Amino acid sequence: MATQTEIAQRVVEAILAQKLAPGERLGEQALADLFGVSRTLVREALMQLQARGFVEVRTRKGWYVVEPSIEQARDAFAARRAVEAGLLGQAEGRLEGKPLQGVLKRLRQHIREEQAAIEGADAATRAFLLADFHVCLAECLGHRLLADMLRDLTARTTLVATLYQSTHEARASCADHARIVAAIERGAFDHAAALMLEHIGNVEDALGHSA
Repeated sequence: MATQTEIAQRVVEAILAQKLAPGERLGEQALADLFGVSRTLVREALMQLQARGFVEVRTRKGWYVVEPSIEQARDAFAARRAVEAGLLGQAEGRLEGKPLQGVLKRLRQHIREEQAAIEGADAATRAFLLADFHVCLAECLGHRLLADMLRDLTARTTLVATLYQSTHEARASCADHARIVAAIERGAFDHAAALMLEHIGNVEDALGHSA
């Protein structure tokens, strides 16, 4: 039986995979049936997600995935730039005394999975993996708290990209990720941070003109 936290996590993962769109209704009974739990437990999970900024209650209508405003969109991208450039800027110190090859092996494997998903027809897996790279990077660098934060931030920017019809291509994102990993392999962590800022900026710039 799923816990409150697991239900909330599955909803966030569905957002990352673009299976849930901004403004989509979340029925308590449908989720209770899906997870085999009570509506009370589902409601508690949704309240947790509301506190994290992913869902909202509309009077006499129920729960809905949020639709980020333009200001919230820009704020989410700014937060990602600060967090991700910061963790790469500190990477050399975090990796001191640790085998870099293990980190590189995991990141390269992630990129291979991204490439396979891009070649395949599973759009949900592709979207999830491209977003999850940033969480994986934080975990590889030993930032567990930041990994959790980035999972939420990337989910927020995924909602933004869906809402404002991003034109940033999956292949471009994957290529950006590969360049960041190559910079890490060379020990060029400042360059990796610069590449990450460029990557996030490219994703933001690809949003529709309305954003």
